[in-house]
Amino acid sequence: MTDTPVPNPRPSVDQDQFLTILSREEALARFEAALFPRAVPRELRALADTLGCALAEDVVAPIDVPPFDRSNVDGFAVRSADLAAAGEAAPVRLVLNDETIACGTAPTRPVLSGTATPIATGGPLPRGADAVVMVEHTQPAGDRAIEVRRATSPGQFVSYAGSDIARGEALLRAGTVIGSREIGMLAACGIAGVQVARRPRVAILSTGDELVQPGRPLRPAAIYDTNGAIVTAAIAENGGDAAFLGAIADDEAELEAAMRNALAESDMLVLSGGTSKGAGDVSHRIIARLGEPGIIAHGVALKPGKPLCLAVCDGKPVVILPGFPTSAMFTFHDMIVPVLRRMAGLPPRSDAKVNAKVPVRIASELGRTEFVMVSLVEGVGGLIAYPTGKGSGAITSFAQADGFLKIDALADQMPAGSDAEVTLFTPHVRVPDLVIVGSHCTGLDLVTAPLARAGLAVRSIAVGSLGGLAAAKRGECDLAPIHLFDDKTETYNTPYLADGLELVPGWRRMQGIVFRKGDRRFEGLSAQAAVRAALADPACIMVNRNQGAGTRILIDRLLAGARPDGYWNQPRSHNAVAAAVAQQRADWGMTIAPVADASGLGFIPLAEEHYDFALVTARKRRPAVQAFLDALASDESRAALEKAGFRPAAPDGGPLAA
Repeated sequence: MTDTPVPNPRPSVDQDQFLTILSREEALARFEAALFPRAVPRELRALADTLGCALAEDVVAPIDVPPFDRSNVDGFAVRSADLAAAGEAAPVRLVLNDETIACGTAPTRPVLSGTATPIATGGPLPRGADAVVMVEHTQPAGDRAIEVRRATSPGQFVSYAGSDIARGEALLRAGTVIGSREIGMLAACGIAGVQVARRPRVAILSTGDELVQPGRPLRPAAIYDTNGAIVTAAIAENGGDAAFLGAIADDEAELEAAMRNALAESDMLVLSGGTSKGAGDVSHRIIARLGEPGIIAHGVALKPGKPLCLAVCDGKPVVILPGFPTSAMFTFHDMIVPVLRRMAGLPPRSDAKVNAKVPVRIASELGRTEFVMVSLVEGVGGLIAYPTGKGSGAITSFAQADGFLKIDALADQMPAGSDAEVTLFTPHVRVPDLVIVGSHCTGLDLVTAPLARAGLAVRSIAVGSLGGLAAAKRGECDLAPIHLFDDKTETYNTPYLADGLELVPGWRRMQGIVFRKGDRRFEGLSAQAAVRAALADPACIMVNRNQGAGTRILIDRLLAGARPDGYWNQPRSHNAVAAAVAQQRADWGMTIAPVADASGLGFIPLAEEHYDFALVTARKRRPAVQAFLDALASDESRAALEKAGFRPAAPDGGPLAA
């Protein structure tokens, strides 16, 4: 009889991944079902090394705290019966015993009727005494006597043995997360160490040929490994014992050896990168050989985070996070932290939530639950949630956001003005003292730096001049940086102001065409001639700016309706334009002179524009706004702006004399 071959239920390594995209809830449920229930290992730790750990067992108090009756004040140990009738008109004289009871000193003489013993705060109560009189309530009455003019009751200013903690009572329960207060309770009972849930040992590997560790020179087309550092820190924050093992190139044999070694020495393995279908992404293929049951989920209906890979290899969780920082960190906190905390014996996180309004429409992708990072600012009617909008590859999307909102998988957008529930990244959100929404400029950092040094929280959100004006009209910011030229009046900014807004002069900055030095298509030409030359060359690629930016309006006027190659590449900052040209992803674009100089690029001046601020009049008297206006007018800021290549405006709006 011939054996019938059994089909392999696992896809071959040559097949595409993401064959089955799971919902977030289904993926997490399958992952946890493959891992739990499981016993949480325990270990004995010295008290000083237990911060953040979960107790593995109940702790019973071995002694009374305090261990003796003690005084709560500096004064005199007395018999309350001696002072029952004491008063202003009937003072009672007590003879002092020939000893003073200090902290740590055991009494040697009893307090007899008609006597008192000096005692310090924390001193043990002597035999015969049942109360303490404060020093302030007595008067000297000769060399060795005092006079008391108020009655005293039994137990006055006395803490009895066991009144704080009684011997044999449950001091702390299993599962309690140890903080400074718990450490104090344990120390008060003389406990030097306790059994705690052992922190899971988590190995972290970054993968990818493109990664360079911080501190080393950055080679062409390479990036610094941010995920390794941030994942390591996040694991420690959530109860894990993290060990970062470095970055491994996309070599399958080398990576498999590193993964096997890491898994053998740890309770969990976390990798970043190598989750997608790219030719260099081999991590998921290796997992198939590391142990059973292998991959639990590869592809989750999340945005960001679709490429997330969850696996269990012989009882140990293996996670491959997406390579982009925001995707990696969001999926880690949302999908991995619950498992990690459970392995560490810690309770689930208690995420704080607030309600906010969304000021702009947020497009979403049908079929995927989308989590949008947002920054919170104070609006007229409550909190406003601004999308950070920098993409899953931007580390600042996560670092600068206050939290995130959720768009259901069945929705293709969240309309402007929608109410949203924002889950906070920290227990409390600090609403910024000063909110600036509008056009991006490197000079803005020079003005706000003194405010940050003074302890003010400043939030700047780059949405372009028109977006900033809209935010100012809605009362969602204090100031909106703008640089908008009006063709009819041939003036900047003032014609665009609405009721309730006033103009604060900022500085002048030169906008122009940026290109790589030595490019003969641009060298020696005027801006208009350079654009004509670029449009005449089909191989010449531009880089644009985002819709609503003042720079974009200037570009569109210069192009006069033309849409050359690269027109739809629309970064949100001057620095991004310069980087695209410097890295030869584009041949020309428009930016400001200081950015071009800093990037070592050629620059053709086009127009000196006015970078001013639309101030919400109703917010003008706010302390943070006044601090900004003072900083803007200060000699320090004006000198810094001049040094950076800007021309500060005079208070009346005119330029500073050259």
